[in-house]
Amino acid sequence: MRRRPAASRSGSGRRAARPRVGVAIGGVIRRLERTRHRWNPTALAVVAERTRDPFRVLIACILSLRTQDTTTGPAAERLFALARTPRAMLELAREEIARVIYPVGFYRTKARVILGVCRDLLERFGGVVPDTIDALLTLKGVGRKTANLVVTMGYGKPGICVDTHVHRISNRLGYVRTRSPEATEMALRAKLPDRYWIGYNDLLVTFGQNVCTPISPRCSTCPVGAVCRRVGVTTSR
Repeated sequence: MRRRPAASRSGSGRRAARPRVGVAIGGVIRRLERTRHRWNPTALAVVAERTRDPFRVLIACILSLRTQDTTTGPAAERLFALARTPRAMLELAREEIARVIYPVGFYRTKARVILGVCRDLLERFGGVVPDTIDALLTLKGVGRKTANLVVTMGYGKPGICVDTHVHRISNRLGYVRTRSPEATEMALRAKLPDRYWIGYNDLLVTFGQNVCTPISPRCSTCPVGAVCRRVGVTTSR
């Protein structure tokens, strides 16, 4: 009778750990999609769904930087009640825009950026928001996060927007191993199947705001807790 081979052991005498299997991101996304109706939508998703307007998505993105959604949404509504096109926006004084969007973070700076972007759109793009990341990045004050969001949420084209939520959760799941949002974007572009690109940001941001929070995430009620590696999680609820 042949004996079964002895399990390999480490130098400490403990049974060697099994190699980890990669995270099945498709299954994670499907579980989150089935659960997202329980969570509050992001301010940008609301703007995109209600307006289907790349310009308003762009401006809302600028307002959202370093600002909570509970502030971004109302500020965007107040501003769009006054102006919904680049030309109409340029008819407003910078001080008026700043007053209307207050208390978003850096509201005075954002008022200046908004006017500069609108001027650029009229002078260089005929008043039309470009639909490519490279062209959007030529607008002063527009970074990769905003450019990707405009492409995906404004135009429904493939792009991967990585903010702090997407960076944190992609690493917490064990799907990528990166140190910065920029590195996470490049890793996801190489690894994430194209069919998930458009909705990945909004799904993970919604998940991150409601369940997978930066500090003490709600792991006990997490719909993907069974497959999450909880990288970096020290305390949870």
